[in-house]
This record gives sequence, C-alpha cells and structure tokens, in this order.
Amino acid sequence: MNKIGFSGTLDPITNGHMWVIGEARTIAKEVVVFLSENSTKQPKFSAEERRDIVLASCAERGWDNVQVQIVKSDYTARVARKHGIDYLIRGIRTTADFDYENLIQQTNVEVIGGAKTLFVMPPRDLGSVSSSFVKALEGPVGWNWTMKKFVPAPAYRAWILDWLHKEWQALWRDANPAALAAADTWFERLTGAGAYGGTERHYHNLDHLVHGLSEIRAWSANTRPAPGDADIVRAAFWFHDADYSHGAGDGVSNEEASARLWLESGLARDAAMADQVAQLIRATDHFQGNAIEHRLKGIMLGVDLAILGQDEEVYEHYARGIRAEYAHVPEERYTSQRGQVLAHLRGKAEQSQLYVDGWFADQYNDQAIANMTRELATLA
Repeated sequence: MNKIGFSGTLDPITNGHMWVIGEARTIAKEVVVFLSENSTKQPKFSAEERRDIVLASCAERGWDNVQVQIVKSDYTARVARKHGIDYLIRGIRTTADFDYENLIQQTNVEVIGGAKTLFVMPPRDLGSVSSSFVKALEGPVGWNWTMKKFVPAPAYRAWILDWLHKEWQALWRDANPAALAAADTWFERLTGAGAYGGTERHYHNLDHLVHGLSEIRAWSANTRPAPGDADIVRAAFWFHDADYSHGAGDGVSNEEASARLWLESGLARDAAMADQVAQLIRATDHFQGNAIEHRLKGIMLGVDLAILGQDEEVYEHYARGIRAEYAHVPEERYTSQRGQVLAHLRGKAEQSQLYVDGWFADQYNDQAIANMTRELATLA
C-alpha cells in the first residue's frame, strides 16, 4: 500500500495516537494525518499548532514519511479519497470504541463514498490513553509528571508552556499598563533557552516551574494566606532560578543574580512588591543559614524543596536531572558533594527543620527522609 490515512483532533496527540501512526507506517509507504478542525469543539491549540506538534513528534522519532493535512468543513474520509487514499487506520481500545468506529465506517463508505477503515488494537499499556484522559490530568500537584508519561515530548512541552502562560498572565492581572506591555516579553525570556527552557537545564527547568507553581496553588487553596502573599511567592518562584550562571567565584550568587533580574524586569506593581520579591528570592539560598530573613521564607523554601518529598518515581527523575545538570563535575567529586548536601538536608528533615511551614511538613517530611536516605545509600 502506498498511502494510508489517520484522522483525529489530536488535542493533544498522545502516545496512543503515536502508536497507531507507527502501525500505519508498517502498512504503507506514506502516512497522511488528517487533522480535524471541528467547529463544535474548542481545542487548546489551533489546527496549525497541532499540525506542528504532530510533525515535531514524528520527527523526534525519525519518521520522515508522515505528513499532516488540515481538514476544514469536510468529511475526513472524503478528503482522504481526494488524496488517493483508500484506507484510514483507527485504534480500537474498547467495545464502545468499536461500536462508535463501526458506525463512522459505515457512514464513510455507504453514505459519503469515502475511504474504508482498518482497525488496530493498541497494547495494554496504551489501552486507556486518550486526549480526554490526558486533559483530565491537568491541575493537581504533580500533574505534569503524570502527563509526561502519556504524550510525546513536543506535545508535552507545548501543553506546559500554554499552562505556564496562563499562570503568568493571571499573576499580572492588576499590573500597570507598562508592566503588562513588558510581561509577555519577560515570559518568553524566562521560558526560553537562556533560562528555564535551556537544554542544559535538566532539573531547574520548565518542569520545575510547573511543579512549584502547582505547589503554590495547593498551599494557597488550603491555607488562605493574607491578600497579596500568594502573588509575592509566585513572582519570586518565577525568578528564583532564572539566572543559573553564577556561583563560579565572581562573588555573585545565583540567588542574587536572579533577584537583580527580577528588579530589572520592572514588573512589580509597586516598590514594596519589588523589594519583597527580591528579598524572598535572595532567601532561597539553602546554605546561607539565617542570614536573609523574610516572613514568607518558610513558604518559598517549602515550595522549592517539595520535590524531595514526592513519590519514588518522581524523586528518581529529579535525582537524575540534578546529576545531568552537573555533568561537568567528575563523578567522585559529585558523589562527595551531593552526599554532603543530602546529609545536610536529611538532618534538617529529621529535626523537623527542613519544612518550616506546617503545610509542607505534613505533606512531605517523612517521604523526603525516605527518598534522601535511599539516594545516600547509592552514593556510599
């Protein structure tokens, strides 16, 4: 077979969709993905954005025989026939899927004279994966780590950038006009290659941003902080690891460089907010003891250290990310220094001093001790 088609809204494309496309490639020399633009649906991404995500996802796997065709105001099966395609391929996960797809197949062939359909059944681990399933994951703490398992990397990146952009816009909802005009420029800068979006950022990256902001959401919803405090913590978290190039003997720490970057942005609503956020960023240096104080320091450090108390799988991902971020450090030196850091942090956790704020202590302290103990054993 020369060509076969695959259709869907693909908002977002999932690993289940990718599996079907992979099966299609074993059947035909060329696969055409027909991307539906359905006026009754309200997708997160435009048809053009979804096309780019599909192509990037296929390119990532080295699939150079897949093209994408956007379908507007027409039947996919009829458009496929116009492109010389006699068969569409669809995945069947359940009997409900079969009943639905069989009805569509009959309509395609008998009513509109379109392409016929071939059905394939995905492996067990992809049997429940759908766009609706993935969308339902968004929101709670850790949602991004879970979503990452079910979508290709380009789809995941596009999804979290969209989520981050909404979080960013909400933070500046009451900002002055000049700050609003500059806000999107700063969003691009913070999520770009020079900051959290950099390829060398294996932990202090976009995942770190999403996780931290989700933690702030949960803390705020459950503790009802004073007006304005949640926004101060959010702004500080956005900037606290933005500059990660210092600490090499130039006398300026990453925390100080990031605080200066915040002040440079001019995004603060007033001078008081500017000073509060800058001081809170400076307080995130975990090894400066009590040198820098802030009334929200316990919250900020709780958000930043919440990763230590995640489930084992997420923690292991974090530990690998930290090692990759310090790939330039020789193994023996890394093992020694990482061990010192973990021993210091575990000791604080065992004394109930790691999470100063009760909300984070209740959520994460015990699991953090278990995680760090396990990693320390691997470094011994």
